[in-house]
Amino acid sequence: MTEAGFSVTVPATTANLGPGFDHLGLALSLKMTIEVTPALEWNILYQDKEYSSLPTDETNLIVQTIQQVVAQYDRFVAPQKLVVRSDIPLGKGLGSSATAIAAGIEIASELADLQLSPQDKLRIGSELEGHADNVTAALLGGLTVSYFTEEHMEVMTFPAPPIGVVIMVPPVALKTEASRGLLPEQLTHKEAIQGSAAGSVMTAAIAQADWVTAGRMMERDIFHEPFRKMGFPDFDEIRLACKEIGTYGMTISGAGPSLFIAVPPGTEQQVAALLGQRFPHYQGIALQPAEQGAFITK
Repeated sequence: MTEAGFSVTVPATTANLGPGFDHLGLALSLKMTIEVTPALEWNILYQDKEYSSLPTDETNLIVQTIQQVVAQYDRFVAPQKLVVRSDIPLGKGLGSSATAIAAGIEIASELADLQLSPQDKLRIGSELEGHADNVTAALLGGLTVSYFTEEHMEVMTFPAPPIGVVIMVPPVALKTEASRGLLPEQLTHKEAIQGSAAGSVMTAAIAQADWVTAGRMMERDIFHEPFRKMGFPDFDEIRLACKEIGTYGMTISGAGPSLFIAVPPGTEQQVAALLGQRFPHYQGIALQPAEQGAFITK
């Protein structure tokens, strides 16, 4: 069992990329770093004001994850002090909860010397998160495509794609639970085939670094975009502006707190500025895909 201090770093993520609903994730260049040292009781110290509203005791998601993971292996870990530094906006569709879960898994494995395999971590993270997209990308980095059920799990990984990323955060965020409630219980067989085909072509295009095609397929999602787009002011106008600017494509990031825009590499700052001028009620964030997933530094 680890007694000395260490740190864990986990990237931000976005999920779905349109028709890759609940199974496609992409690591992004923002990150959370947590310094872990022994303490008399669990204590989480957030260095960023945006996180000041989160619990700082055992009810914190990171601590809950640590305790759930070690309990699965009939282990116990002593309390720790966790000093958290993060430039990941909270509740903005950038996988902050998946980042916390991935960090908790890594910390638990290190503290209890569980020697978890990558597959173990992916399965645990997906079970705790309820779906595999964000957490697999947070753990592995790059782009992940996952099949996850109670019985089976398969994850394919791709290097960080050669694109820039712009995230547009709307003035009012829609909570994930409320966003999930907008989705229909069923789609017709024909609709499901169309959605599956769009996702398959998009994934194949990404594998071939054909982001012109991938961007078109991003915008042909029928699984969640048609039901969630009304939560975004000027959604259609932003998509039209993206086409005029020359982006690859725009879609909803994650459960819908923000918009994800894939752009030619090196243009993300310019695109974020242009869209920010035209839609000043949105916050534009220029990012890049991240190659590295969660890692520990001793």
